Amino acid sequence: MPLDSIRTVAVLGAGTMGNGIAHVFARAGYNVILRDVDQRYLDRALDIIANNLDREVKKGKLAESEKPGLLARFEPVTDMAAIAAADFVVEAVPEKLEIKRAVLTEADQILRPEVILASNTSSISMTVLAALTSRPDRFVGMHFMNPVPVMVLVEVIRALQTSDSAFNLTMELAKKLGKTPVAVNDAPGFVSNRVLMPLINEAAYCVMEGVATPEAVDAVMKLGMNHPMGPLELADFIGLDVCVDILHVLHQGLGDPKYRACPLLKKYVAAGWLGRKSARGFYRYEK
Repeated sequence: MPLDSIRTVAVLGAGTMGNGIAHVFARAGYNVILRDVDQRYLDRALDIIANNLDREVKKGKLAESEKPGLLARFEPVTDMAAIAAADFVVEAVPEKLEIKRAVLTEADQILRPEVILASNTSSISMTVLAALTSRPDRFVGMHFMNPVPVMVLVEVIRALQTSDSAFNLTMELAKKLGKTPVAVNDAPGFVSNRVLMPLINEAAYCVMEGVATPEAVDAVMKLGMNHPMGPLELADFIGLDVCVDILHVLHQGLGDPKYRACPLLKKYVAAGWLGRKSARGFYRYEK
């Protein structure tokens, strides 16, 4: 499928990553089918997108007159059958293999044979996910960074089965979105999370062992290492539950105990302290 023939994109999942991915596709001129299991998730996603567009208007990145037309590009649906009209699909459901298996296998049966199916998974093997579908040669990783409308990086991950044509088209599509794609081969955590998660995990150990407070740990990394955000502040932004899930994938996939999730991280998740989204993690936030 040539790049110019892609006009409608389906995004599966309207959560934090899904609505951000939908946003950037619409901004690039694509019609977007945004699918989730419940209308309330879709309504919330569209509200978030509208608010983010308002910010772009205030910053002079978008004309106020463009906003209604841009919002009209979204088709929110709960029926998976609606994605049959899509020319390219990005899956962005929660980072659980059983959820991704259910969504990907259902979508695979609906899509036209030539359509590329991409996953935004941040750690699960693309080779494993590709094998769940009938189009493993047209399956690829497209790992966006959060917040999607702001961050320019997209890790484009080649599964063992991914064809050159599908991989190259995805790289070009990412560029058309105004992103900078970086080619990565399939491995647990890819590059971003294989490097980031041990940093977050060790920062959590520093707090658990009484080496320093969260504020002190983050200050050292920001002031001493020139990081724009401290690792624990970033963990709260990502979601501590997501961090623990990714660490489990790294630990299981690589078999190295250095990826074992810090007990304090797991304790916070058990308490429902997930970071910004629950108003409490390593820090407290306004609800």
